[in-house]
Amino acid sequence: MKATVLHRLAAGLALIIGGMAVFAGSRVVILHQPVDYYVIDWLPVYNLLMGLITVLVTAVLLWKASPWGFKMAVGTLVAHSTVMAVLQTAYRAVVAPDSVRAMTIRITAWIIIVALLVWARRKQA
Repeated sequence: MKATVLHRLAAGLALIIGGMAVFAGSRVVILHQPVDYYVIDWLPVYNLLMGLITVLVTAVLLWKASPWGFKMAVGTLVAHSTVMAVLQTAYRAVVAPDSVRAMTIRITAWIIIVALLVWARRKQA
């Protein structure tokens, strides 16, 4: 499959959103920087791991227009949407508004990434 501008845009957006997750997640997980609100123990770890996977694997696959890139993008969107559903149900009373806002931004970015990839597929068909 030939890489297109749409694949490169999707890869760039994935790299940005993944890098932001690595930065934010590592501040809490690795540096143990205190925050001004209750932190759900597993959430920064999830954000850091998903950010690393995005930067090191998914963005590269998207750049190369690999069929696995599309699968990873859809999987990432599903994972983030599932985590958001858990945050909005099981942790609604304690989740920080910043965490919900960050997850909303991630979901929106991945919707855009998947839309770019679907558009690229339709253009090639």
